[in-house]
Formats: sequence, structure tokens, C-alpha cells
Amino acid sequence: MLAKLTSKNQLTLPRDIIKEFKGIEYFDADVRDGRIVLAPVRMQPMDANLEGIRKKMEKLGITPADITEAVRWARRNET
Repeated sequence: MLAKLTSKNQLTLPRDIIKEFKGIEYFDADVRDGRIVLAPVRMQPMDANLEGIRKKMEKLGITPADITEAVRWARRNET
């Protein structure tokens, strides 16, 4: 199936593909081996539980030291 790229750099996806993703409004877009890969994203509320956030950080390999360093980096140019 073809997807059309509009003049505003938007893709129009075929209806037959979209109907496979009921309730999904957002897709994560990535480029892999010269291809555009779309993955459905389910939005979570801002108050997602802390345990879920910790599990995601662990899965991504983010350590407490990484957080400390990121905060230090973000604050380095505060006036």
C-alpha cells in the first residue's frame, strides 16, 4: 500500500492499515536501515505510578548516577 507525503511533510496512511490500530493517535517514528518504522504509542497520564517509571528506567539502563549527572548538566548554566 502507498502512503502519500504531503507538501507539509505529513504522511497519509491507508485506511486499511490505520484500522488495525484502533484508539491509537500517536506513533513513534524511527529510521532503520533506510526505512521509516512507525510504532504505536499509548499515551499514559502524567501521574503514572512511580514503580512503572522505575521499571522503564531500569529497562533503558538509566541509573541513579545518570540522573544525578543529568541534573548537574541541566543546572550548570543557571544564573
